[in-house]
Amino acid sequence: MYAIVNILGKQFKAVEGRKLRIPKLEQEAGAKVTFDEVLLFNDGKATKIGSPTVAKATVTGTVIEHGRERKVLIYKKKRRKGYQRKNGHRQHFTEVEINKIQLKAAAKKKAPAKKAEPKPAKEKKEA
Repeated sequence: MYAIVNILGKQFKAVEGRKLRIPKLEQEAGAKVTFDEVLLFNDGKATKIGSPTVAKATVTGTVIEHGRERKVLIYKKKRRKGYQRKNGHRQHFTEVEINKIQLKAAAKKKAPAKKAEPKPAKEKKEA
């Protein structure tokens, strides 16, 4: 069972028991988080695709830790001009363990009762 979830504008594949590194959240470590923007839900038998989201589908998880990714180096150079710039960047992340992916079944609606059709009025003959 898996789901494709939109978290802070990025899409992630959520599988129960796996850990995800997502953009930084404000929750403390150990806090429970719920993601409602489920774009695709697959339970192993059927796949439901949302338009834009799957109704009543949620993904819940636990915040494990916050951290920073490996450094990415940015290097600019213009040849023969003596221009060189070196810069680095480390992106903040939150590691979340996916606990549960669920799709609540929609309540079944009763079929509307059939109304008796009105009898047609007799036509009057004009003389």
